[in-house]
Amino acid sequence: MELTAIEARVLGCLIEKELATPEYYPLSINALTTACNQKSNRDPVMSLEEGDVVQALDSLRFKGLAMQAAEGSRVTKYRHALAAKLYLEPEELAVLAELMLRGPQTVGELRGRADRMHPFGDLAQVERVLNDLMVRETPLVTRLARQPGRKESRFAHLFCGEPAAETETEGAPSETRGTLAQEVAVLREELAALRSEFEEFRRSLE
Repeated sequence: MELTAIEARVLGCLIEKELATPEYYPLSINALTTACNQKSNRDPVMSLEEGDVVQALDSLRFKGLAMQAAEGSRVTKYRHALAAKLYLEPEELAVLAELMLRGPQTVGELRGRADRMHPFGDLAQVERVLNDLMVRETPLVTRLARQPGRKESRFAHLFCGEPAAETETEGAPSETRGTLAQEVAVLREELAALRSEFEEFRRSLE
């Protein structure tokens, strides 16, 4: 049941929106495409067309990982089925979604970033979740070899197979590269996306 990078992005977005903004979930194709192409909380940033998302959804539905929502609406919407298929808890879904959306991360990064989907009391709780995901009969997460110059190991999901060996990149870490102006631009984009989703939600009720 190996996924492509686009399928992982689509699945991660469905999980993210269910946990972080349940009032806008399930998602239409338009809203899901917008979520996949966000410039914040995404690594790498993608530029997908609606056709790419539809194709990924068809594949995920065939694999039993996504489905069309049953709620009555003029706009077809979709939800994920990962929790039901693999018997996952909300905290496990949050960690997996974060790994799908932003790639390999440390325990500390996961705790800070996944908090918008599920609150984690401390690092130990995140470590327990990661361990549970690693010791399953079919592991969903792996610990990567620690890179030179790094104090902590990073973790990666296995939905796209074994991750490629990492290489040390030059320059400052990605967390410190952006300027304040870039961060403001990203926040504005997120706000615009939320407004679009709200308008779509409102129209579906009319």
